[in-house]
Amino acid sequence: MENNESSYSEAEEQKSSLPFLEEEEKEDKAGQLSNVEECWEESKLEEELTGGGKMGNKDTSEQVGDTHSSSMKSLEHNLGDNNIQAMKHKDRICLLRLQRNLKELNDIARKKELEVQKHRDKRSTCQLRIKMLAKQLDYVGTEIEKEEEADNVAALSCLQAVRRRLCTELEQEKDLELKLALTIKDDTLEMWHIETEQGKYETLHEQLKKDEEELEMKYQEQAEVRIWEAKIAALQAEKNQQSRAKKEKEAQKEYEEKHKKVLEDAKKNHEKAVCFLRKSMARIREKNAKEEVKTQEHMERRIQAVLSLKTSLTSNREKLQALQAWSKAKALETEKQEMKMREDILAEGGNAAKEIFLHKQLLKHEKEKHCYVWYSKDFDVGQVYKKKIVLINTSYSVNCCRLVGISEWLKDFISVHFDPPGKMSPGMSCEVVVTFKPMINETLEGEVLFMAQTGSFAVPLKCTAKRCILALDKELLDFGSHVVGETISQTISLTNSGALGTRFRVRMSAGDSHRGRATAESAPGRMVTQHLSDSVPEKEVSNSPVNSVAEMKEQIGPDYSEEVTYCAVQVEPQRTETSLSRSSTGHLGQDILNSRSDLDTGTAHDLVAFSPEETPVEIMLGKVTEGEIEPFSSVKLQILFVPAVPGDVRAEFVIVFDNSDCKPLCFSAIGVSMDMPVWVLNPNIDFKICMYDRLYQDCIVIQSRAKAMLHLKFEVCKELSKHMELLPKTGYIQAQASFSVQLKFLPRHSLPQDAGSYFNEETRILEVPVTILIVNKAKKVNITVHAIVTTSDLEISPAQINFGYCTIYEAVQANVVLTNKSILPQEFGFVGLPEFVEIQPNDGFGILLPLESLTLDIIFKANKAKDYSFELTCKSEINRQFKLSCKAVGVHPPLELSHSLVQFAATALNGVSTETLYVMNPHVSVNHFTHTVPRIGNGEAAPVGPTSFEFCVPEDCPVTITPSVGTVLPGKKSFIQVSFRPTLSDQLIREEAVRRLCRAAAAGAEIQKKKKDEKRGGKKLSVFITRQQSSRQPVRDGGSKYPSSPCSSEQPKSEELRSDSKAYVAAQAFLMRTFSGRFEKYIIPCFVASGQINEKKGSENLSYSPYNTLYLELHCPAVAPSVVVTSNNGNNTVDFGDVAVGHRMMKRLTIQNISPKKLELGFSVLNPNGPFLLVRAVGMLEPGENKPLIISFCPNKNKWSFEMLDIWTAKTNLTLSITGRGVTPSIVCSVEEVLDMGYVIAKEKVTSTFKIQNTCMLTLRYSIQLDSLSPARDKDRQRLPSFITSSLQRTELVGTQNYNGLSVFSIFPTEGEIVAGKSQDFVVTFSPDHESLYYSDCLKVILFGKEVARVIHLKGAARDHPVFVEGGVPLDVPVESLAVTPPLSSQGAPKEELQEPVKFILLDLEYTNAESSPVPAVTELRMGAIQTSRVASKKHTEFAFHDLPLLHQKGFAVEPAQGTIESGQVKRIRVSWVPPADFCDDDPPLVTALLALKGDVKESYQILFMTKVVSAYAPTE
Repeated sequence: MENNESSYSEAEEQKSSLPFLEEEEKEDKAGQLSNVEECWEESKLEEELTGGGKMGNKDTSEQVGDTHSSSMKSLEHNLGDNNIQAMKHKDRICLLRLQRNLKELNDIARKKELEVQKHRDKRSTCQLRIKMLAKQLDYVGTEIEKEEEADNVAALSCLQAVRRRLCTELEQEKDLELKLALTIKDDTLEMWHIETEQGKYETLHEQLKKDEEELEMKYQEQAEVRIWEAKIAALQAEKNQQSRAKKEKEAQKEYEEKHKKVLEDAKKNHEKAVCFLRKSMARIREKNAKEEVKTQEHMERRIQAVLSLKTSLTSNREKLQALQAWSKAKALETEKQEMKMREDILAEGGNAAKEIFLHKQLLKHEKEKHCYVWYSKDFDVGQVYKKKIVLINTSYSVNCCRLVGISEWLKDFISVHFDPPGKMSPGMSCEVVVTFKPMINETLEGEVLFMAQTGSFAVPLKCTAKRCILALDKELLDFGSHVVGETISQTISLTNSGALGTRFRVRMSAGDSHRGRATAESAPGRMVTQHLSDSVPEKEVSNSPVNSVAEMKEQIGPDYSEEVTYCAVQVEPQRTETSLSRSSTGHLGQDILNSRSDLDTGTAHDLVAFSPEETPVEIMLGKVTEGEIEPFSSVKLQILFVPAVPGDVRAEFVIVFDNSDCKPLCFSAIGVSMDMPVWVLNPNIDFKICMYDRLYQDCIVIQSRAKAMLHLKFEVCKELSKHMELLPKTGYIQAQASFSVQLKFLPRHSLPQDAGSYFNEETRILEVPVTILIVNKAKKVNITVHAIVTTSDLEISPAQINFGYCTIYEAVQANVVLTNKSILPQEFGFVGLPEFVEIQPNDGFGILLPLESLTLDIIFKANKAKDYSFELTCKSEINRQFKLSCKAVGVHPPLELSHSLVQFAATALNGVSTETLYVMNPHVSVNHFTHTVPRIGNGEAAPVGPTSFEFCVPEDCPVTITPSVGTVLPGKKSFIQVSFRPTLSDQLIREEAVRRLCRAAAAGAEIQKKKKDEKRGGKKLSVFITRQQSSRQPVRDGGSKYPSSPCSSEQPKSEELRSDSKAYVAAQAFLMRTFSGRFEKYIIPCFVASGQINEKKGSENLSYSPYNTLYLELHCPAVAPSVVVTSNNGNNTVDFGDVAVGHRMMKRLTIQNISPKKLELGFSVLNPNGPFLLVRAVGMLEPGENKPLIISFCPNKNKWSFEMLDIWTAKTNLTLSITGRGVTPSIVCSVEEVLDMGYVIAKEKVTSTFKIQNTCMLTLRYSIQLDSLSPARDKDRQRLPSFITSSLQRTELVGTQNYNGLSVFSIFPTEGEIVAGKSQDFVVTFSPDHESLYYSDCLKVILFGKEVARVIHLKGAARDHPVFVEGGVPLDVPVESLAVTPPLSSQGAPKEELQEPVKFILLDLEYTNAESSPVPAVTELRMGAIQTSRVASKKHTEFAFHDLPLLHQKGFAVEPAQGTIESGQVKRIRVSWVPPADFCDDDPPLVTALLALKGDVKESYQILFMTKVVSAYAPTE
């Protein structure tokens, strides 16, 4: 029976919920079928989505059918068009949506089939129960007949009760069967409707397939036509080919004829060309001979220049050291003066910093007076010259100036135009125009005088006329030592650096030739030195830079020496070089002449004394002796030295000019004539740059002028005997012949120690004397061997590389520095490289310049797991070898990547690019004979089994790897997805935002300052220290009285900016639009460990080796986007947040085209079964145009949802991340199902509070509804009263209402929101206006205006008097009459004798008869006194039961039988019954007793006691 009751209750619940289920199903079908119409009417989609929940209980099938038929017609019309073309993107989307709708219809059909099957199963169960109940009813009828025959009243009454119950249940089951049949019928009709809709779609699909077949046939026909046209075109091409071949043959014949003619002409021309070629070759040979002569002369000049340069290095170093020492001393002196001045100022109590600063400014101002602000050079008489001079106020206050005048002697030639500008702020300037009209050809100097508030100042002026500035490149020509009979030539350059030309003449001065006779007592070196000092003019010697500096320093004092030195160096650089070369040449000549002092004294007797008339001219002028020198040009003068008589020769020359302003220039020439029986053609042998341990050779040719054979001996100094050798050691030279000696030079590494003073370790220059000794004559010829010795070493740093652990899937790079220690370039190359080593750049080959260092990349890639130890060999061009030791450990990891390099496509900012790869586990066996076994070096092999991995992505890396952790089984692979999402750095955006705020604040401060200045009018302006550098930049004041700009004093911190602030959004938009692109590389490590990851502990339980780490290299190029999101602060994430399941939320997103071109947009397809929907798309965007996108979210489950929407353009893509969470609303109420307000005095109020807590993560919008106030209340009242139907069938919860029309129950608040995790208190007020025990109502808590979350039954009772009694079985109906009738007993009775009519209460007691100790049947009554302040009632109420002896006789016991009830107190009265000894089952007693209540009003209750005895072994119901 309990099962029957439960099944019936379920049936009732299903019946009660059927209207709501039908409405929801119809709404779902209407929404799903309307999706077909979305393909063609997207503009109405939003209205349908918002209006889908308002369809109510309407019959939507007809409406859906009409809409569907119209959409089907339009679709069939579009698909059935004869002019079918290729399906467009929009048509494909429609087809996809059509397929989605078909799938949804199939799902609905399957769901409906399940429901029909469920209802059929229930109906079968119900039919079985009906059959079982019918059988039980027949059995009970038979038993009743038997008991009637046996006259067993007790059993008969029990059986009759059972039959009534069975009849009732049978009727209920039949009703349920009828309802189930109706439900099945309705569901079947709906299934037929769905099948009809599916049939329509299938027809549409068949039509679509048919159209596609027709389209394919058309394509085939078009292909056949194209093939036929191609064949015709091929035939035509073949004909054209034949005609072209014919034309080519004709053209070939014509070409051959022309070719013959050309050959004939070529022969004739060749003969002519040969003739001309011979003449040209002759001219070329002649020209080459001349060039060779010029080259030899050039080489001689270069040799002389190198010699003079060598001698000048020492003197230049000494001069530079002297200048540096002088500068340091001057700086120390200046510091001492400044310290002394500071101490004096501080002693006087002044501001030292200010005074020193002013002193420096004054010195600077005084120095500036010596500079010519206005300088006119090389003017022409009669011309007019104009120039602007800018005067700047460099003081710290407002200043003004006026023109005083100009120098008296300049007034006839110079005029000044100056408009006084008035007051000038600090840093402001004005212009002065100076006009110069020369009338005489003379240099003019003067100044323009001005007067300012701070004092007078002057602008210097200088105007120079055109003049000749003549100079010689050298003042001494040293021919060196030469043998009598040779001819040597040298040149000297005359340069005119002025703007005026002149004519010159060169002649020898008086005493043009001086000859020194070398004797044993004389010192030629001293004589030559005297000649040198005499030949140098005193004026030019004093004009050297150092002398000029010293002289000017004495004249103008120590304060200006530094600046004057700078001017002197700048004005006379050429003269400085001339003096240096002159002095160096003098030293060189002295050394050469001193070297002659070791000649034999007998040589002096060989000298012949000539008379002045017979002395030959040995130093003479060349061809050019006079000529014209143009402005800014130079002329070369040739001087010849023809030694005739042994000894020293000196000649003086003077150059005179036609221009009287040009002073004559003098120069000297010296040389030494030697009369040796032998001489060497090249006395200076230069090996250039040599390397250690390399052999260098040269040939020394010795000439003899003697008339007899000479015995020669060749010697090298002892210090160089190990490094240099002459072969042969001795020799004989024939008369007037030549002899060759082989010079071998093999420098060893001990050369710097052995050579001693002949070798300079700093410059690495070697100068070795070699002597050719004439035996028996004690004469010798000195030869000097020059060389610069350098090493050939190549240094490799470091000398040893340890690559460490390297997997076979990666390459490890180490850097070494290869340094060329030589001052010669060297070629190098790494040879014999193993296959696992690579060297870059240029594969390890190249050329190193002198002392150059080159960084080389040594790339090691292990090919198997083992320990590596090897050497790399670097060879130089001279076959020297340099070793580089290398070590490494090869590692074979258990896992491998399908590819270790991922190159993403160019991705726009905030876009997403995705690439895929696999993590593979190829380790399936430990047999190293058949498989490559993973191991570290020569260690143990890795175990076979599950192997785990983990990718560790840096925090600031814009790359996501999914999954980042996993386990791969042997022989399997794991799919990995790598996503690249470039974004702008948050710090970069914040810095740009701060800069923009600073600029805005500075601009605002500038505007305010201008306004203040305008208000002040003629008042004095503020003084600023620093000048305004740009009109757009604010003036920054370090010492002004006004506060600095906000950017400097109140600069906002970038960390304090919020991401949703206007400055942040503006900076982000600016950087997005000005982004120029970037390229980044990332290397992501992947750690590998043997074993499987525990879901609870993660990877903590696994031990891994860092040497098994795999590396994934990512190339990530980012470009500027074409389309950006302008709404939502530029964020590309559309976050719907928490949305209630079954509800729909829409969001609008604005996108903008920031590219200069028109863009056509495409969109990826969202999951058709997902919760997201692109309601409104955008097809085209003009440059700079904004358009909105509308996306909706309707979750159907309690979970997170995430999808990516790609917006495609021609170049870049924009990816939108759409996320949202469906949340099932859940609440907890402090009241279960019934809220009993208790008893209250009529026309009084009582309140009760209950609490509802929001237990979900969503803010709930609620509303409270009472069924008594429902709009459907009037319709419900048309039904039969609930008391007529069975109590089990009563669903009416609205009971007695007030007569005054006001609701008996009220609640506050009635609507609002409950935040997640919070609670809301609700106050229910019960205010009845008349007495009734059946006040009730139904309170519904509705969420989001749709879902009923909680139903609470409100109950209450009202009494006119404070006392109430309740309990027992109700004997009246819960619905009272609409008529208001006062009680009869109270009509006409006096107020003090109010008597209520007698009320009846039925108590049903059921006693269970068992063998054990008897347990009485128990029930209870509740009596209470309502506490009220409105009625002046007694303090207590008395009650008493009458007829107690009779009750005791019948086995009843009442406890307590009498007593009092205080106000506000409720007392329970226990009534028990045990069958007495004379109890008869056939005649159960019905006992009555009177309960009297005495309080404000006397009340009487007639208590009816009805008993029943039940056997403990009887079958339970």
